[in-house]
Amino acid sequence: MTAEGAAPEAAESSDAPQVETETVESAPADSPVEAEASSEEPAAEEAPAPAPARKKKEKNRGPLELIEEEEEAPAEVGEMDWYILKVQSNREKSICANLWRRVKMAGLESYFDQIMVPTEDIVEFKNGKKKITKRKLYPGYIVVHMAINDDTWFLVRETGGIGDFTGAAGRPTPMLPHEVERITKKAESEEAGEEPVKTNIRFKLGDHVRITEGTFENFEGDVEGIDETNGRVTVMINIFGRTTPVEMEHWQMEPV
Repeated sequence: MTAEGAAPEAAESSDAPQVETETVESAPADSPVEAEASSEEPAAEEAPAPAPARKKKEKNRGPLELIEEEEEAPAEVGEMDWYILKVQSNREKSICANLWRRVKMAGLESYFDQIMVPTEDIVEFKNGKKKITKRKLYPGYIVVHMAINDDTWFLVRETGGIGDFTGAAGRPTPMLPHEVERITKKAESEEAGEEPVKTNIRFKLGDHVRITEGTFENFEGDVEGIDETNGRVTVMINIFGRTTPVEMEHWQMEPV
């Protein structure tokens, strides 16, 4: 090979690297090649391949089902009646409160309507002062408006201070209609202020008394009548050998 032929070959070989360098340096930043590469990279980051375990879990997941719980039908309460309970004397109020507390704890409120100590308002005179107090109609007893079943009967009998229901042959006997009317009407009248207040008179018919004040002071006689509403007592005394009724205030006499 001649020297002239080698020269052009060497020139071509020396020019090749320069062409490649110029191509790389002169390529614009927003060339299609770089734009395509930049658009592919974010796509790969935005949609990562899901884990195999996740695919398997999603594949086995079934449709969601709504499960509705069936509501229990409420138990029938049954007919309610008024009953009398024998309790410890002088503890009537506390026993009523204790029975109500046990009824609520057992969730049996729907079987009980009222638990009460029947009372009436009376007037008393102490140290010359008038005072209105409540007197028990049935000392040693309370009344309950309730429905009888095994649960309620057991709960009542197991409450401290309660003896048993009043009745025959061991079975609770409801109160008579006129007894219930007396209690309920009296309670309603007292709440409305319509019930006349009675006077607490310590005497009873037939008691022998001595008059302590007034025209017939020191006379003795027997109680013939008692007016609790007005607080007056009728006494049969002997005047000039004749028995005569005299009406006086209850506090104007004393027992003999």
